[in-house]
Amino acid sequence: MKTFSRLFNRRLLLAAGLGLLAFAAAAQDFRIGFVNTDRIFREANLAKAAQTKLEQEFSRREKEVQGLAAQLKTASEKFERESPTLPDAQRAARQRQLVEQDRDFQRKQREFQEDLNLRKNEELQSVLERANRVIKQVAEAEKYDLVIQEAVYINPKHDITDKVLSGLNGGK
Repeated sequence: MKTFSRLFNRRLLLAAGLGLLAFAAAAQDFRIGFVNTDRIFREANLAKAAQTKLEQEFSRREKEVQGLAAQLKTASEKFERESPTLPDAQRAARQRQLVEQDRDFQRKQREFQEDLNLRKNEELQSVLERANRVIKQVAEAEKYDLVIQEAVYINPKHDITDKVLSGLNGGK
């Protein structure tokens, strides 16, 4: 409940702050820009290169995990078919073997996912840092007073994402 309360309070403060900014903008020439970070992560060449790098880096391990999953499925199906005719001791031994195989699969899958997420976060952080530098350049060059990256609604005339993408991708 505390997390919801904190989130609500932060959003309420953000809304109040934006309301004050809108009021100030009406009182004077106040420029606001908006950048869609989801688009940056999807469309920037740097982000695409990072995605390709991650795919290459993790493809072998992903295939290994998929191979383990297929082996486990095959072994489980075979056990289900043969189980009724197996002696109790053999059935128990095969069951233990399946449990151990499943545990190994779960561990390797979890380690793979954790490593992938860690590397993905590192790569996205690098893209975000570069994007923030370009956002600052665009804001200073075009005299924006405020640039936001998250909003419930934004008038498209304030969206500077294309300019940031152009800067990131080497265009002007």
